[in-house]
Amino acid sequence: MNARILIVEDEPAIRELVAVNLRHAGYTVIEAETAEAARAWIDAGLPDLVLLDWMLPGQSGVDLARQLRAQPRTAKLPIVMLTARAQEGDRLQGFDVGADDYVTKPFSPRELLARIRALLRRTAPQAEADPIEIAGLRLEPETLRVYAGEQVLELSPTEFRLLHFFMKNPDRVLSRARLLDNVWGDHVYIEERTVDVHIRRLRLALAPGGHDRLIETVRGGGYRFLPR
Repeated sequence: MNARILIVEDEPAIRELVAVNLRHAGYTVIEAETAEAARAWIDAGLPDLVLLDWMLPGQSGVDLARQLRAQPRTAKLPIVMLTARAQEGDRLQGFDVGADDYVTKPFSPRELLARIRALLRRTAPQAEADPIEIAGLRLEPETLRVYAGEQVLELSPTEFRLLHFFMKNPDRVLSRARLLDNVWGDHVYIEERTVDVHIRRLRLALAPGGHDRLIETVRGGGYRFLPR
């Protein structure tokens, strides 16, 4: 079945441009002009990805993204921010509230489609992968769940992939560039500082069970996952 993509954008011309390109690429498209309308669609049925404008009438896209990440039902919903706010601080804020990708206006429809395809590939379940368990932390690729003992931890899709790569490479120093290559894949537009934002969010997610200590910062090198 084709992926269902929810476009949350209050500018009709931009929303129509994106919708036409997505439909032409074979996706099922849902459109909303406000965060409130988007929530109504999400409550009715989860889309496979949300394309979310930052500046919306009423509640902002940033606040909506933060709310979606805070709720178990939508915590893993892939989110792409689409906005004219192009400063580094804005991009980092977008990632910090839980966006998986960040596209600035004006944008190339072809680039946007490439980013959407890449994110959908990365967030697809990996049914062939075996569970990994280290230091009381269990990651199940098939179900996209992470357990600290009996407790299920809430991770975004990017945090899940990041932890998965760490646990497949324990006790190795992993540079930011290597993490970008392996976690974000063919996505060449992400800055290395973005890794630090997601590491911070991953540590917060792991903190309830004390597993945040397993991610060690290596000065001048990157990060290391401690298998103990």
